[in-house]
Amino acid sequence: MSAAKPGPISGTTGLMGLLGNPIRHSLSPTIHNAALQALGIDWVYLALPVEAAELAGVMRALEALDCHGLSVTLPHKRAVAALVAERSPLAERLGAVNTLVRRQAGGWLGTNTDVEGFMAPLRANDWQGRRAVVLGCGGSALAVVAGLEMLGFASIQVAGRDPAKLEAFCSGCRSWLPQLESLAWSGEGSQDGAAADPLAAALASADLVVNTTPVGMANSQDPTAASRCPLGAAALNRLPQGCTVYDLIYTPQPTALLKAARARGCRCIDGLEMLVQQGAAALTLWTGRETIPVDVMRGAALKALEAP
Repeated sequence: MSAAKPGPISGTTGLMGLLGNPIRHSLSPTIHNAALQALGIDWVYLALPVEAAELAGVMRALEALDCHGLSVTLPHKRAVAALVAERSPLAERLGAVNTLVRRQAGGWLGTNTDVEGFMAPLRANDWQGRRAVVLGCGGSALAVVAGLEMLGFASIQVAGRDPAKLEAFCSGCRSWLPQLESLAWSGEGSQDGAAADPLAAALASADLVVNTTPVGMANSQDPTAASRCPLGAAALNRLPQGCTVYDLIYTPQPTALLKAARARGCRCIDGLEMLVQQGAAALTLWTGRETIPVDVMRGAALKALEAP
């Protein structure tokens, strides 16, 4: 690993990057390059858009080019898990990879730092025996339920609007997460908060609610997207005061969900810290450095979000 002071890209500059599609909007290059500069490491981290059909070839080519490490985002996390030479126990369990580390024996080790990133802002509290409700059953929910299990939650309930996808998600997790329960999530607006709704009842006794859906994410193509909330008004009114609400979305800040939750007296967390912390965990694996400038990464992300 080069430890030269950062400067212009040169013939000695090492390569790292992010595989996904689309990824031009990603903050990962911003936070990683800020950290590399603070660490004095002569590497550059680039967004590398890759189509699914080209993924295996790109991974081989980047290994041949002596790439130091790679991040993986949607839609490739599951596909990459099948292409690596070795998977960490956590990646094996989840069947999803978001970080690739070079192996001395050749090929890539696939691991998952999303779980650590998700848990980081929750570690200050004791969650043993608590109750969690997860909204959504897509790829992000996998890392979330794994983190909840590690934090000691006694009850983990996942709500999904598509019964087939929800059952497939829960069935895939129950071998290592037997306490996982599924919740039907039907209707919009006030209906999803009706007293007879299983989700409404779960929300009323939840210690932590995590939104893993994209509902409420800012979208330049849809000016109304950021004003949407995954829960209707009646469902929001079921949230207990003091409950923690964690939205994996970080644009806008705060999301409509977190605005409503804060008005209810809930503690609120957005997904920016998860992004920063999973990136910091990956940098530790790539660089071998135990101390990563997390404050620098967070500051770079916030500055980028504030830019017009």
